[in-house]
Amino acid sequence: MNVLVLNAGSSSVKYDLYDLPAGAGGAVPAGAVPAGTRVVGGTIDRLDGADAVDAAIHRVFDELGERTRRLAAVGHRVVHGGAKLVRPVVIDDAVLAAIDACSAFAPLHNPLNLRGIRAARARFPALPHVAVFDTAFHATIPAHAVLYGLPYELYLEHGFRRFGFHGPSHQYMAVRAAAHLGGDATRLRLITCHLGGGASVAAIAGGASIDTSMGLTPLEGLVMATRPGDLDPAIPGLLLARGYSPERLADLLNHHAGLAGLSGLGADVRDIEAAADRGHARARLALEVFVHRIRKYLGGYAVELGGVDALVFAGGIGEGSAQIRARVCAGLALLGLALDPDRNAGVRLEATGGLAEISVPGAAARILVVHTEEERMIARDVVACLAGGEPS
Repeated sequence: MNVLVLNAGSSSVKYDLYDLPAGAGGAVPAGAVPAGTRVVGGTIDRLDGADAVDAAIHRVFDELGERTRRLAAVGHRVVHGGAKLVRPVVIDDAVLAAIDACSAFAPLHNPLNLRGIRAARARFPALPHVAVFDTAFHATIPAHAVLYGLPYELYLEHGFRRFGFHGPSHQYMAVRAAAHLGGDATRLRLITCHLGGGASVAAIAGGASIDTSMGLTPLEGLVMATRPGDLDPAIPGLLLARGYSPERLADLLNHHAGLAGLSGLGADVRDIEAAADRGHARARLALEVFVHRIRKYLGGYAVELGGVDALVFAGGIGEGSAQIRARVCAGLALLGLALDPDRNAGVRLEATGGLAEISVPGAAARILVVHTEEERMIARDVVACLAGGEPS
């Protein structure tokens, strides 16, 4: 069964075509890696504006050419599904309206996800189009971990609560880790770190998310490439009182904060690491703040889980930066985590099937690096949705 996965964003459209077993409904077992073959994929980047997204979607189908004749479905990554869209769903007008309603919580993501969906449906209206949500994997988080300390009426009236994001990536890390570790996957206690331009940490017990660092929007949690993460809620109000417009404030928090704002060197952690090695004071400080925030969440989640069986890194930074992994893992022997410096420095995921273990042999808890395949999880959930089974 050929499934095309589309991820329409503000500056790029990513696509991946998978050939998966047809009719394989039901959940992906906690210790199983989703089956199937990635046929082809790519990215059309340097887009400028919503109209460019439409053109890029049509270009994807043009590049696929004759392969589109064998398409069975199209899966669409959607960042925010809110409280109602908590599993993959075949897209119709009601689903489009629900996704649009969630745009208030993800204004930089959902509107462009919608543009991609509409363009793809217009090109192939007879195919089933399935939405898979970043927030859905975190629907298992209990109420005490999703509610803010605000009047309960604000939750009832406006839906102000924590949702979490990067769900397909955290889910993929969990199933890869479970498959690697073996044993009883339902008893595993995992902390998964998706560290990239956007970054989040999740606490996973028995394959289910019980807490995660992002909140109502993708702004909460870790320091990120251009987003500040956790912030004193008085700061935005103070900036507004001092002359910032709402638009300027939103631009600051989404595009000019985080590692870029702290370092003054842009958002690429490789450039920041290189500058820090040369003695650049703000670059060093930016990395220290970034790592400090990650470690705070690791400690909190270790307490929530009652211990850790494995710590898993993924994402552009998590997979690519041995320095960040070493800094995060320094001094975590109290959690049973001990990094092997040689293993860490020698990670080559392309040569090891997309997974490398970097903990000291015999350590009580394991440290893994996984090449995340969010698109594979999305494709698998599309198949499960169309087969009428529960998604993974």
